[in-house]
Amino acid sequence: FLDAQPTDRERVVWNQISAVLQDSESMLADLQAYKGAGQEIRDVCLLMTVLWKQNQAKLDVFPAPFLFCASDFYSEKALQSLLESLTCPPYTPTQHLEREQALAKEFAEILHFTLRFDELKMRNPAIQNDFSYYRRTISRNRINNMHVKATPMLKTLSNATTHFVSENKTLPIENTTDCLSTMASVCKVMLETPSRFTSEETLMFCMRVMVGVIILYDHVHPVGAFSKTSKIDMKGCIKVLKEQPPDSVEGLLNALRY
Repeated sequence: FLDAQPTDRERVVWNQISAVLQDSESMLADLQAYKGAGQEIRDVCLLMTVLWKQNQAKLDVFPAPFLFCASDFYSEKALQSLLESLTCPPYTPTQHLEREQALAKEFAEILHFTLRFDELKMRNPAIQNDFSYYRRTISRNRINNMHVKATPMLKTLSNATTHFVSENKTLPIENTTDCLSTMASVCKVMLETPSRFTSEETLMFCMRVMVGVIILYDHVHPVGAFSKTSKIDMKGCIKVLKEQPPDSVEGLLNALRY
């Protein structure tokens, strides 16, 4: 799975998603290296106040532009193509994951990036402080603060997945939720035998993917992931997370709680 290469039938969608993912590592590196831009933000907020009074306020002047990428990073068209490829009839979710391993891997990479981005953002005090000041200012100016959500990437991905389900009314919702629950189950089974992982990085990758699909399932399923009728073994998933060092899973457990 981790070494899967696209087949001819996957290649068009695979190329679309690959283009989306190509900047993900550099974005994470920028986020991890962010040391703060307090004075620059104050200068920007002053400028925004002036522009607002002139009805010319703009949101693209934040001094750390990579922090504003949440709404632009995901191409909804590419995501819809990916989800359609993994859920379309006549194949079952398991059959899709076997047939389209390269696309399943890309979906996993999107989930991994999403959780990692939001985790780094939440853990960096400089980002939190700068966004807190910025949020107060733009709120005062009544400017849309969609870009400064606590978990912007997860919010964007959840919205895109929900939109996919609502727009494809002829596609049974079970096709999507079963795909997500199947991926959660596969990850849980893998995590139950941690010795199979060759590195800590791969282990974290699997945990982030599992948490990501659980959150998406919770958003699109009518009764959510924590219902008794859910096809996800939530107790089992939480158990495998809690068996890991607390520092490495705290953010993931918090993501499930909130």
